[in-house]
Amino acid sequence: MIAQQLPVLQIVIPLMAAPLCMFMRDHFWTWVLAVAISWLCLPMSIGLLLQVLDQGVIVYELGGWAAPWGIEYRIDKLNAFVLVIVSAIASVVMPYAKATVDKEIPRDRAYLFYAMMLLCMTGLLGITITGDAFNLFVFLEISSLSSYVLISMGRDQRGLTAAYRYLILGTLGATFYIIGVGMMYMMTGSLNIADLATLIPAVAETRTIQAALAFLTVGLCLKLALFPLHMWLPNAYTYAPSAVTVFLAATATKVSVYALIRVIFTIFGGVDVLDTLQVRDLLMLLAIAGMFAGSAVAIYQVNIKRMLAYSSVAQLGYMVLGISMANASGVTAGIVHLFNHALTKGGMFMAMGCIMYVIGSVRLGDMAGLGKRMPITMAAFVAGGFSLIGVPLTVGFISKWYLIQGALEKGWWPVAVLIVLSSLLAVIYIWRVVEVAYFQSPPEGSEAVTEAPMSMIVPMLILIGASYYYGIDATTTLDVARSAAEVLTGGAN
Repeated sequence: MIAQQLPVLQIVIPLMAAPLCMFMRDHFWTWVLAVAISWLCLPMSIGLLLQVLDQGVIVYELGGWAAPWGIEYRIDKLNAFVLVIVSAIASVVMPYAKATVDKEIPRDRAYLFYAMMLLCMTGLLGITITGDAFNLFVFLEISSLSSYVLISMGRDQRGLTAAYRYLILGTLGATFYIIGVGMMYMMTGSLNIADLATLIPAVAETRTIQAALAFLTVGLCLKLALFPLHMWLPNAYTYAPSAVTVFLAATATKVSVYALIRVIFTIFGGVDVLDTLQVRDLLMLLAIAGMFAGSAVAIYQVNIKRMLAYSSVAQLGYMVLGISMANASGVTAGIVHLFNHALTKGGMFMAMGCIMYVIGSVRLGDMAGLGKRMPITMAAFVAGGFSLIGVPLTVGFISKWYLIQGALEKGWWPVAVLIVLSSLLAVIYIWRVVEVAYFQSPPEGSEAVTEAPMSMIVPMLILIGASYYYGIDATTTLDVARSAAEVLTGGAN
């Protein structure tokens, strides 16, 4: 009986826990509650994925109202996979968060931090699970509003400015999205995503629907930080508290990429918008530009969190490039890279959190000799760097292999060459950190520096270890991503 209620429990449990944190107002017990809720959501999302793999699409009607009149949660292989990503990252970040929150956030505001984390998690899970276009907007706003608060909560006042910029651009993105939803409703009279997929082809030639697609695409590209709509992301990641950076970098942009996939391949799936409305070339050009611009700017950063933030802009370019190919291999690469990048970048930002905890800085110049003083943390960072580059046996290699395969299947060999070249740029910015950490002498008086607490080290090693485990044995993730991509693309090559 409980198994049938998993879709709604996935949302209701963290949503109810957030106000409970506000009533408890105790920094320790709110952390315990946040950990318990995240650990409860992970087996539920895994259970949903196993159900989908075994039984096919799950449809859950809220209040017993049938779609399109009622709101439904519709779970297929794609969003079941994304649910696992969000809940898995949350379940690793919550234990990690306590030490960083104690150090970076005033004690009397810690309960508010955990309430906002649970709300953000609720919003991201809701975006992923809902089968209603307007409901998606509601959850988008829940996750965004809590993100603005989380980014501003650190002791660095620049976090306030970063949160404000994100608020302005995030609001623009959400506004564009809801305008697009309104236009679709005007032409079809429906907000249900599965229903829209059947109704859109009949009115696809109208300017209203074409304008709706433009608004939806721009709005979601702002949310996922596709170049050149990424201007909110570097400061948000740089000045947010360490645990917030880890969580948002590993989940928020990935869920927005999922929403873009849902718009292009589900809502407009019967129209083939990438070809008929010439969306493909635009997405491909912006993705490739992002791959190079993000990596090139990352090379010149002296703040390593900012360097990793620009690296994320480049990695999001790989995901969108896979989507623009619209063939099974390309979309498989885009979907599996959601998971792979979440592991790698989450682990690398955790390493930065450990360094921030110990030396109070993540600037390159302050990391001299850290390879000897914090050997586990720096080894984890370098191991994550190999995955960003795409070295074999890492998850980054799996993503790029399938992306190159998708490009060659389309006959786009110049794009395949550009994928390899952009990957090589990652060697430069990772090497800059290696050079300082391993080949420069530590400053005098720094001998006392040791590793961060085990509560931070263990989650970091879990994510970095997983990025190698799923690079060596990628069968599970690739099977799910491949089967989801084949459904979305109709098995197109």
